[in-house]
Amino acid sequence: MSSRNRPAAPTAAWTPPSETEQLLHEATLRGDFAGQLRVLAGAELFVAAPRAEVDDQSDMVFWRPQQLPKGLVARPVLTRGMLPPWHPEWVFHRISLRWAAEFHWNDHRLLLAVNAGTPGQVLLPTTPEHRAWWLRAYTENERGTNDRFVALRHGPLHGPLAFGLACGGHLAFRNGVPWNDVGSVYSGYAEELETLRDSWGITDRAGWRKQLDALLDGRNSPPEPDFALKVREELRIGRGAVPSPDEWRETAAGHAQDLGAGPAAVRRIEELVRRIVRYEARFRADGLLAPDGRVRRTVAYDYGRAVNLARWGLSARFCAPPEAEQAIVHAGALARSAYGSWQDYSAGYALGRVLRFDGEEYGPFHEQNIAAHRVLTEHEGSPWRNLPWR
Repeated sequence: MSSRNRPAAPTAAWTPPSETEQLLHEATLRGDFAGQLRVLAGAELFVAAPRAEVDDQSDMVFWRPQQLPKGLVARPVLTRGMLPPWHPEWVFHRISLRWAAEFHWNDHRLLLAVNAGTPGQVLLPTTPEHRAWWLRAYTENERGTNDRFVALRHGPLHGPLAFGLACGGHLAFRNGVPWNDVGSVYSGYAEELETLRDSWGITDRAGWRKQLDALLDGRNSPPEPDFALKVREELRIGRGAVPSPDEWRETAAGHAQDLGAGPAAVRRIEELVRRIVRYEARFRADGLLAPDGRVRRTVAYDYGRAVNLARWGLSARFCAPPEAEQAIVHAGALARSAYGSWQDYSAGYALGRVLRFDGEEYGPFHEQNIAAHRVLTEHEGSPWRNLPWR
């Protein structure tokens, strides 16, 4: 074992900000080089860069060495929990241990410095032999599952901001990012710009704000599902019992016709009701709905995405933290007024998503909904287990 990886003296006052830093620190204290690599193989790593430089050449990562104490020189990376506060002119590339291993290390005296200058610092040699071990650890990590619930210990855990962030839990879990982080990155600056451009048509602050407002207003998703669901609720309230699927379908079609819908639109409403009935049956079978449960609204899909779009906009430097936090709190308040529980909210989110994209294939969109719902309702650290809906 290199002397650079000998256990450091324990730092009693330091609390690792997430499980990643804790596991890495414990491996370092044990002198466990293989354990360090196992943690880093499954971790997100970030390289800092001036925003202007990335904007000029977003396809390149300028990973410059820095001077460390005792004459050491290293290329620095940070784990997510050790990222500095948000800054408008400093951004981050997200890399992996594999990327670092395959980087052109023209001077093998250079070290890889993970969280340099902190109590969780790890210094790794970069010889070809050492980097082969990095690649092996990364490959072994790929064989396992990376689906895990992630939180930051120093992130919001209570109050309106935490509640709003918890409403974005589906996407946070699916993307493998902490649910309670409103900070420097979501994925990475260049990645964020690309995703917003390709998936949302957003290329600037004005476009981001327009899409965010549409989500908060419930205008991004088509209105027909909530129209049909509202008809069912009105029938239930008026008659004191949930209507049969046939009664619901005929009444919804009649209402649509009364509002001026043409024959084709009326047929789409009838088929939509049939699809909802089938999806709800599948939700009950998969545990997303109670045996007698039903979905009342699908606007949760817009609210959940609004939370994440606020975080994406912050990561892309289209807004500053106060604006993102305000939008997240607002989304949480809207969700709370529209639903009666986390379970109701989750079912509404799931139905909105599959009606939009799944096409009754019960494929990845449905499976991702079920996986997120189970983790968010069952994991002991989930905000849904610790933040009361009312």
